[in-house]
Amino acid sequence: MSWGAGQHLPPGLPRATLRKSASMYTEIQRERPDGGNILTHPDYIDGNPDLIKPKKLLNPVKASKSHQELHRELLMNHKRGLGVESKPELQRVLEHRRRNQLIRQKKEEEEAKKLQSPFEKELLKRHQRLDQLEKEQEKQEDHAPEFIKVKENLRRTSTVTGDEKAA
Repeated sequence: MSWGAGQHLPPGLPRATLRKSASMYTEIQRERPDGGNILTHPDYIDGNPDLIKPKKLLNPVKASKSHQELHRELLMNHKRGLGVESKPELQRVLEHRRRNQLIRQKKEEEEAKKLQSPFEKELLKRHQRLDQLEKEQEKQEDHAPEFIKVKENLRRTSTVTGDEKAA
């Protein structure tokens, strides 16, 4: 991109600066040993003081306090020889308590079942039988044709309204 005698220079750029930047570009192109490399050679490596050098961006995860504390704890555990799978003492104690509590609850439920009187057991059996019969009736109603269901609903509503009028 050389500027000829009849062409106008961009405002604010002297001819010497344009030649210098063009010559720098050609030098960079010559320095490329690999012709198939698509990546461009960064200008800031040349040490040109006019260019602003890019700064490495901070990773917000690594910059967070919680991440730093976790990393510090992992390093200390590694130095002590504790594995990553081993849990902190507080967490182990809490899990042990939960497990014991669940075992106690199951034992109490089993004892409560054992202590049921024969009368309570018989009531429970009858209740289960009634639930089973209701489920069977619902299944049979589901298989019945639609007009039979509608007819039963009409009978129910007519008896309800008749009872209300009599009262």
